[in-house]
Amino acid sequence: MADTDLAGRRVLAIVTNYGVEQDELVVPLEHLRSAGAAVDVAAVTIDPVETLVGDKDPGTTVAPTLRLQDVDPAGYDLLLVPGGTLNADSLRLEDEAIAAVTSFTTTGRPVAAICHGPWVLVEAGVLEGKTLTTYPSLRTDVRNAGGTWQDRSVVRDDAGGWTLVTSRNPGDLPDFLREVDAVLAERAERA
Repeated sequence: MADTDLAGRRVLAIVTNYGVEQDELVVPLEHLRSAGAAVDVAAVTIDPVETLVGDKDPGTTVAPTLRLQDVDPAGYDLLLVPGGTLNADSLRLEDEAIAAVTSFTTTGRPVAAICHGPWVLVEAGVLEGKTLTTYPSLRTDVRNAGGTWQDRSVVRDDAGGWTLVTSRNPGDLPDFLREVDAVLAERAERA
C-alpha cells in the first residue's frame, strides 16, 4: 500500500467531534497522507475530534481542518466516511454531511465508508442498486435503503455512475485502503 503515489489527490473525511472509531479515522489519514494525498478532516465544530476505541475507550484526538458547514465538496476527489457507532449515528443527522454525500454521488466521485459510516449513505438515500458491506448491525438498514449487503472484508461497487468502497470494521483496513488507493490512482490516470 505504501508504494501508491497519491500526490495531487484530495480527500475529504467527514466526522462528528466525538465517537469516531480511532483506527477508522487515524489509519486512513496517516496512510493517505504518507502516499502524498492532501486530506482534510471536516467536523461539526473546529474543536478536537475525540476518537474512541471499540466505541467505549478514549482514543487519540484529531484536529479538524475545517467545519462541515464550511466545506466545498467540489474540490475533492474522494469522500471518506469513518465509522464508530456514536459518530455515524450523529453524523447522519447533520445536513452538511448529507449534502457532501449527495455532492459526491451526483457528480460521479467516489465515496469510501467503513463500519457504521454507511449510515450517512442510508440517510442520503444513495444506496438504491448498490452492493456494499458494513458492520453487520446495519445490514437491514442497507437492504431497506435498496442496497445489497454482503459479509466481505471489502466491497467495491461501480454501479450507478459512482464508485463506493466499503468495509466492515477496523480489521478490514488493509483491504479497504488497498481499494481506496486503487480508486484514487484510477482517478489520477483519468485526470
